[in-house]
This record gives sequence, structure tokens and C-alpha cells, in this order.
Amino acid sequence: MPDQLPNLNLPILSPSQSQKHVTHNEALRILDVVTQLAVVSDVIDTPPTDTGEGARYLVPAGGQNEWAGQDGQIASYEQDTWVFYAPRVGWRIFVIDTGLLKAFDGTAWQAVGGSLLENLTGLGIGVDTASAPFSAKLNAALWTARYAADSGSGDLVQTLNKETPGGDAGFVLQTDFATRAVLGLFGSDNLRIAVTLDGTNFRDGLEIDAGTGIVSQPNLPRFSGSTNFDNFGAADTWVKIAINTLAYNDQASFDAGTNVFTAPADGFYQFGGHLLFKQDTSSAARINARVLKNGTSQLAGSFGGITGDHVDGITFVNTQATAVLSAGDTVELQGMFSGASGYFQADETAFWGYKVG
Repeated sequence: MPDQLPNLNLPILSPSQSQKHVTHNEALRILDVVTQLAVVSDVIDTPPTDTGEGARYLVPAGGQNEWAGQDGQIASYEQDTWVFYAPRVGWRIFVIDTGLLKAFDGTAWQAVGGSLLENLTGLGIGVDTASAPFSAKLNAALWTARYAADSGSGDLVQTLNKETPGGDAGFVLQTDFATRAVLGLFGSDNLRIAVTLDGTNFRDGLEIDAGTGIVSQPNLPRFSGSTNFDNFGAADTWVKIAINTLAYNDQASFDAGTNVFTAPADGFYQFGGHLLFKQDTSSAARINARVLKNGTSQLAGSFGGITGDHVDGITFVNTQATAVLSAGDTVELQGMFSGASGYFQADETAFWGYKVG
């Protein structure tokens, strides 16, 4: 039977041994040193003179004095002398002054992550890391700056980096792991906030140009259009202006077939119109304009007209109005000639509107 166990070199008792307590105590002493192994430092190369009983150090390369020739071994101060323990493959050690965890690979001590966590291949908190190397399953999370009183700067900066301008860096917001919104630099260096119902087709609510800082709202409900034919107006009769040429029509909010704008969402809206006079049979016709909600309600501030002499192709009336609309409300531009018939001239008669907030 061997005198020592194979892994920690613990001495073992023999059947006829006298003073068994000596061997037993020696085994306990070794266990006290090498289990739950933590050392004061792994960079001090000269044995300290003021250390206490049981203090342990990892001897670095170039050990001095009593530590000479003991590089990589555990030095333990026991009964006023230094005792050394050679590590075995797989031993782990915690270095108190740096907070590092190290493991012995058979040749040298290797760091197992800075401050216990650096260089890990994965970290899961309440969840495995199958979907992402860093995963957490929680109901609340907090990031806070280290305050100056805690030897910090009081600041907190989080950086998301991507390799190329065409790559992505940002936040993805999901419902039951189905993407519903993104915030960040996606596909360019412009800052985007976009939403999606299917995880594939995205609508940008806001985009900030990286070169100019100009803010765009690509999907803001808005329209601008004109008529490409003269709209006839009988005397003293309100006419809904036909707008059939649209410069833009985001959210398809204006219907050129019915000539009305339909609010796609609740909110505050701004509208404007421009009506240009074209004479029919008499220059005595007087042009008027208004904006109607839901075909019946005149928007406050939208009514106006010209009472003075009219000049064909020159005289015009402008109107504008703001309104709080509910989704589904309609808005239309109307014109009227008082006293005689007339035309609202093609190409110059226009109607526009957009959601303000």
C-alpha cells in the first residue's frame, strides 16, 4: 500500500503505525492549505517578513530568498517557515489582491476570467445561453453609475459597436420572442426607430440623418395634392374640390377617388388649401373656401373669401385649420362662388395636411 494518496499527496495511516496522530495531523494540515485555495498575491516574489500563520502565496517567476526555485508553487507560512506545495492539473486558486481566479493547466497558472467573469464563453442568469452567449431571465434590471463616493466617476456609458456602416447596432424589442420594434443604427449610421407587425416588414417612425442631424418621420400621415383640371362651381353652391394629382400620400391617407383625407390615428392635425379663381361667364363671382370634418362640420378658422374685384388666374383664397381627429374622421376642402359661377383653376388649386402630434 502506498504511503500517500495520489491527488493531494495526503499521508495515510499504516496498520501497525505508532503515533498515528502525527500522520493524521499532517494530512489535515495539507488539506487546510490546498482546499478552498486562496492566496494573498501572485506577484510578490520575495517572502514577506510580517505575514501571519497560514498565509498563502502563489510564487511568481523569479522567486527570491526562501522562494527561490519554487516558481508556480503554493507557499504556505507554517510554524515560522515556508512550506511549498506543487500544484496538480485542474487546481484552482483565487488571488485576493486582484480578484482573479486561476487554474493550473499542468504547465502554468492561467486566468479563468478577469475578476471571475472575463473571457467566459457564456453567462446565463435564470436561463441557458442557447439563444445568446449572455442571457438573463428576470423581471427587473438596473444599471447604475458607480458614484464618486464609491471611487467611481458618477457616470454610466454603455457602448454598442458594429463593424461596418451597413451592419446593425441597437436594441430589438420583442413580444414572446417575436420582434415588434428596433431602436439604433440598423443598416446604416442613421438613428432609426422602427416598428413591425411580422418581424420582416418594418415601418420607420423616426430617422435622424448621421450627416446632418435632420429628423425625418417617414411614415407620418400626410398628403399634398392638386387638381389637374378646372373644377366648376355653380353660383352659391359649395363644391368638394377634386384632388387627383398627389405629390405624396404617406399612409395612403388621402383617397383621390372620394377626395377626402381619412385620419389613420387619433391626434392633432394641420390642413391647408389654395384655391385660384378662373372666370366662367362673369368676373362678379366671389371665391370662398372652407375645410369640413366628416362632410358636415366646418373646422374653426377655415372659412374665408375674397369680396373685391377678381382677376382671372390671379385672384386666390387660402385657408388653413387645425383639428383634433379620431381615427376614421374625414376631412375635405370645399370652395364656393358667390353671385356667379366660376372655376377653381387646374394645377394651382391644392390641398394638403399632416399629423402634428
